[in-house]
Amino acid sequence: MTFSDLGLSAAVLRAVTEQGYESPTPIQAQAIPAVLRGKDLMAGAQTGTGKTAAFTLPLLDRLAAAAQGGPRRVRALILAPTRELAAQVQDSVRVYGAHLPLRSLAVFGGVGIQPQIMALRRGVDILVATPGRLQDHLDRGSVDLSKVEIMVLDEADRMLDMGFLPAIERILRSVPAKRQTLLFSATFAGPIRQLAGRFLHEPEAIEVARANATTEAVSQSVYLVDHARKRELLSYLIGSRNWRQVLVFTRTKRGADRLAVSLAKDGLTAAAIHGDKSQGARTRALKDFKRQSVRVLVATDVAARGLDIDRLPHVVNYELPDTPEDYVHRIGRTGRGGERGEALSLVCVDESDQFRAIQRLINMPLTVDTVDGFEPESAFDPNRASGKPPAKRGAGNKVGRRRPPQGGQPVRGERGRPQAAGSKPGPRARQRRA
Repeated sequence: MTFSDLGLSAAVLRAVTEQGYESPTPIQAQAIPAVLRGKDLMAGAQTGTGKTAAFTLPLLDRLAAAAQGGPRRVRALILAPTRELAAQVQDSVRVYGAHLPLRSLAVFGGVGIQPQIMALRRGVDILVATPGRLQDHLDRGSVDLSKVEIMVLDEADRMLDMGFLPAIERILRSVPAKRQTLLFSATFAGPIRQLAGRFLHEPEAIEVARANATTEAVSQSVYLVDHARKRELLSYLIGSRNWRQVLVFTRTKRGADRLAVSLAKDGLTAAAIHGDKSQGARTRALKDFKRQSVRVLVATDVAARGLDIDRLPHVVNYELPDTPEDYVHRIGRTGRGGERGEALSLVCVDESDQFRAIQRLINMPLTVDTVDGFEPESAFDPNRASGKPPAKRGAGNKVGRRRPPQGGQPVRGERGRPQAAGSKPGPRARQRRA
């Protein structure tokens, strides 16, 4: 099947072809015809399956086919949980709508509201927004949603997790009752079904992957290590294996900042991204990471939700998430678009409960290993319940047969660049260590 088989217009197909896409993903193949028929949709797909194009392409097609004269009014509204995802959806709208006479705008917090108000006054056809900032515009009377024809709730499960239900309910009351509503979610848990039951009309249900499944394109590894030595091990793995682009997850904003600073001291270019960073700082960090001028991006779950990074090879769980579903979202940042990826988790004895919860959720065992020189001082088996005898040291396979440099620092070559294991350090590196 090709995109031309889905009923899209020539202008949209031209934009798709210009991006080098030929065949739709499963979620696109099922969702696009349904949206073009005007049906409400309840779609479930794991991250990285192409869901943004699944609603963007037919949305653009439907709006262009029913072009209206006079002042521009918001005819399509797309809600997204985070600033980053809203910005990326807006990018997709611009790219796929390059040959259509439609105007779009993204509004989110962390930046000034006045430029957004001026842009809304000039008129837009498609509005991409985070719930909080859109509610601010509703309070100010700077946005009119009375002409919305198509409403999209992107990553609805995450928006509910973040406490946006009251804002979503108010927004849905501000759009016409007669509209097409598209709900996309990684899971169809009870709250999502309740939301769909209240605001969707006889929706088609599409689910292209088992809920909470992890993609086969991602290899998953687990290394046991004491919490105090996690940073050393992370630096060593990045340096000795010559990883050039790594997304690292921490549980807290403060932890993300501290880790980024420590990695920089180890000679690795790193930046942190989280909710306390200004939008400008977050945008710069993501841009630098995508072009690989920053080697390690340290992120919290909320900030990284919806990040779309082409061909990201490595994701590291520096700390396991408190919610096992977040593990699935985290590792879904890699192994996208037909590429393979690697997800690695550094697990200490205090994270046994989270580890077991993750394995129950994904319904598969994860192989546990250690790295020579970084074995935990208190041997433990993360699969055993608290209070039971620990596993004997040596359980699981040993990896990384080479001993780490002193202090666990990455192996450095000339200009302080970490080298692959087994390579000889340059003369400048030898002088620094002398």
